Amino acid sequence: RLSVYDMSNIRISKHAREQMVERGVREEEIIEAIRSGEELPARRNRKKFRKNFSYCKEWGGKVYKTKQVVPVIAEEKGSIIVVTVLSFYF
Repeated sequence: RLSVYDMSNIRISKHAREQMVERGVREEEIIEAIRSGEELPARRNRKKFRKNFSYCKEWGGKVYKTKQVVPVIAEEKGSIIVVTVLSFYF
């Protein structure tokens, strides 16, 4: 579990920042997903974390109750690098 890491060691890649804008994800949601979300394996020896957030807002012209945030991370020398982020609205 990554909670052993200092959460201040999280870096967000340029690609992930672009995805955050496109997919409506805030940095706080990424950190919270890593801190307390469900940890799952990802491709290329990476990890991903899945966390549902109460949303109850409009996204893409439709109102959704829940937003799921899924950051994909690589661990590098004690740091966590968010390589991309997915979001799902339902």
